[in-house]
Amino acid sequence: GAPTISIFLKPPGVIPPGGSTTICCICQHSYGSFVLYKGSRQLQTLEQSGSRAEFSISNATYEDRGSYKCHYLEGGTVLAQSADLEVFVEELRLPRPDLSVLPGHEVTAGADVMFRCTTTHPSTGCYLYLEGQIRAQLPSREPGDYNLSLVQKGDSGRYSCQCYTLNALREWSAVSNTLDLVVR
Repeated sequence: GAPTISIFLKPPGVIPPGGSTTICCICQHSYGSFVLYKGSRQLQTLEQSGSRAEFSISNATYEDRGSYKCHYLEGGTVLAQSADLEVFVEELRLPRPDLSVLPGHEVTAGADVMFRCTTTHPSTGCYLYLEGQIRAQLPSREPGDYNLSLVQKGDSGRYSCQCYTLNALREWSAVSNTLDLVVR
């Protein structure tokens, strides 16, 4: 079938001005090329190794904010395009939250796990990221818990969380520690 592209940020989350991140695009096919767009504007062809291409944003400014997507081409023909990836650049004024997982970071398929994003700042909302993509919006209460029932192999990977204030100014925290969940 047609190839699919995943696009994600590494590390994930809102980037502070002056910070850096990498936009990664992965396609199961590996002999074509990738082109990155920001809105309708084509950016340079990406540095590529096999089925993965990367575009680095360093010393981020508010100009880097926006919607990015990747096209995968073979012989000049676009075979696939990724979903849109929203990139946010904001001052990170809140303290970094702490992410933990119960019962632990290695579980058997079918188990229930709970992610807990703990922040010292009152009245925040938090996002839970998996491999740099938003996996869930956590309820705005202290602490932000997210229950994942009947986990499967596809739930494995690297999780982190990030919180923001619920007021009109929406101030962001840095991204938490990362946790690797292994589903056996």
